[in-house]
Amino acid sequence: MRSLAWFRQLATLLDARFRIPGTNIRFGLDPILSLLPGIGDLASPAFAVALLVQALYQGVPRLVMVRMLLNALIDALLGAVPFAGPVADIFYRANLRNLALLERHATPGVAPTRGDRIFVLVAAGLFGVVILVPVVLAVWLTFLVWNAIAP
Repeated sequence: MRSLAWFRQLATLLDARFRIPGTNIRFGLDPILSLLPGIGDLASPAFAVALLVQALYQGVPRLVMVRMLLNALIDALLGAVPFAGPVADIFYRANLRNLALLERHATPGVAPTRGDRIFVLVAAGLFGVVILVPVVLAVWLTFLVWNAIAP
């Protein structure tokens, strides 16, 4: 598994690497990537799944993993709003929130149980479905519109 320092660097890169000049407002690659239709919205969810897997291996309680999943879902829902999504990504930093939860609740030396593994697998699967459905719909609608206007 990766070290928490690696996760901290990536969370900072996604959520708070840059600063708007003249302000204290920080943002990362997440709102920039979200401007790319479909693909850009997958960076944060992929990182959230990686954090959940790390949480599993570090013995984070299930309730905390549920909170991490909810943070990621809120981020995904906010990010799905056209035009307002990238702005919401600047102010709702789910990756840094989840990293803070992981760092606060990780218990070294606690092995994950079979139930923990199943929980993370099901949560990651559901999260993947929730994220992929809008992407598939966007691609399908784009295809329909393209066929309707193409000669």
